[in-house]
Amino acid sequence: MRRIPDVLRVSMAVVTLLGSLGLVTWRQSRALETLARLDELQRETSLAEAERGQLNGAIQALESRVRVVPAARDRLGMHLAATEEMVFLPEVNP
Repeated sequence: MRRIPDVLRVSMAVVTLLGSLGLVTWRQSRALETLARLDELQRETSLAEAERGQLNGAIQALESRVRVVPAARDRLGMHLAATEEMVFLPEVNP
């Protein structure tokens, strides 16, 4: 059996080492890109959740009795019912 020359053996080892280092570098750069994208998405999610909270607060303020009653009074002519205007209906069980 023929023996592989030392120069060829060393050059194969160097090529293998450089290939391995290139692969590790590529994997690390992909991982860093993925982490940067994840951070960006988490930031966007936080902003969206904050905006959602603000919108829910605005909705609650717009739906509140303090705002609805005066608006209904002005726009629709609503008034609070006097005692003699109230009609109580009996509860119906299906």
